[in-house]
Amino acid sequence: MSSPSPSSPSPSSSSSPSPATPSTPPPGSAPRRRITLADYVPATPAGRTFALTTLINAVGTGLFLAGSTVFFIRSVGLTAAQIGAGLAVSGIVGFLATVPIGALSDRIGARRTLVGLQLWRAAFFVALAFVHGPLGFTLVASCLAAAEGATMPMTQAVAADTTEASDRTRTMAIVRTVRNIGFSLGALLAAPLLSADSVWAYRGIVVGTAAAFVASAVMLALLRPARRSAAQRKVAPLTALKGFRDWRYLALAGLNGVLNLHTTVLSVGLPLWAVQATGVPAGFVPVLVLGNTVLSIVLQVPVSKGAERPGGAARALRLAGIALAGCAVALALAGEGLSPLAAGALLLVACAALTFGEMWQAVGGWDLSYAFAPEDRRGIYLSVFSLGNTGQRIVGPALVTGVVVAAGPAGWIGLGVVFCLAAALVTPVVRALEGQQPAPSLVVSERTVS
Repeated sequence: MSSPSPSSPSPSSSSSPSPATPSTPPPGSAPRRRITLADYVPATPAGRTFALTTLINAVGTGLFLAGSTVFFIRSVGLTAAQIGAGLAVSGIVGFLATVPIGALSDRIGARRTLVGLQLWRAAFFVALAFVHGPLGFTLVASCLAAAEGATMPMTQAVAADTTEASDRTRTMAIVRTVRNIGFSLGALLAAPLLSADSVWAYRGIVVGTAAAFVASAVMLALLRPARRSAAQRKVAPLTALKGFRDWRYLALAGLNGVLNLHTTVLSVGLPLWAVQATGVPAGFVPVLVLGNTVLSIVLQVPVSKGAERPGGAARALRLAGIALAGCAVALALAGEGLSPLAAGALLLVACAALTFGEMWQAVGGWDLSYAFAPEDRRGIYLSVFSLGNTGQRIVGPALVTGVVVAAGPAGWIGLGVVFCLAAALVTPVVRALEGQQPAPSLVVSERTVS
């Protein structure tokens, strides 16, 4: 299940093996080791601390997501249109703020930046608890979005510093698993507060989210990375922005953003299509969402193993596109006037394909974004890469509802073609990136091997 955000690291690219990962075994060699419970625990103390920090942060986020709509309407006093307008403005602010914050992190460090972002978010969540009216809501939501847009790339950078290079992909898979667990726990905690049906109970949801971010910031401040980051370029953020000219990396970010449409398909497209275009009961939709969550929690770590092999990250992105295209086809068939039983079966197939697409996209995007980000400018590069996901969050809902769902089965087939095109373009874009001077992260990997 995707985070609100946002969306995965290995220093290996599609042409360079991971530092501690042996080359492809010859035929007849021993089979690969089976997944055990130990694979779900980060290898380093710093990695384990960071996973716990992520869990606390995700519980707070899940708490807010479960109760946000009710809070906006009954406490802040907003209409549905005012909520949509305020979130649209805040989304644009978050998009514009992400890269400058990434450039700033290259000066002061990713961990320090992430601590500041968490404290900033906590402060404005407290403000959100007592805001009233559309103007105040839009201002506070914009301040929150400015920090939230940069949180995921900073999380990626800090997560990479908490583990050794050979264990980076698995650690990020664990982080995603822990986040999904945290979101679920937060949603469960919100239930009694929502049932209380009082303004102070709704405010308690928002203040509880702020408290989780404060706890997360404290743990991050005490975190001792497993390795020392490379020296960063001490340049002004605006200078760093002007100096970014890597169109190949931008193209990869764009493709990843297209594949990231799975978040909008899951949260908006699939439920809307299931209710409007098929004969399944509305109560079947939570089953689909629960299935996505459970599969993501159980299978994210095993799926990440494939990206550790040479070429695995690019292969994962291609598989993501194919799986998401399969999801789109299954959704199109489900809307062809079938019986509720047949439509429900196709929706389950679509949900499973969507979940695998989500997991492959997450690990492939994480690995490639990290591999081709120069180590001394990692903050700005990872922030640029995250713009693909931020952009789809802004454009995705309107695209899925206003074009795909509105066009009926043909709309889903068209979306499937888009996913296939994105998958096909991954290989030439990655080859173009490999054709440049070796990314610093890859150079470090090769030195580690030698």
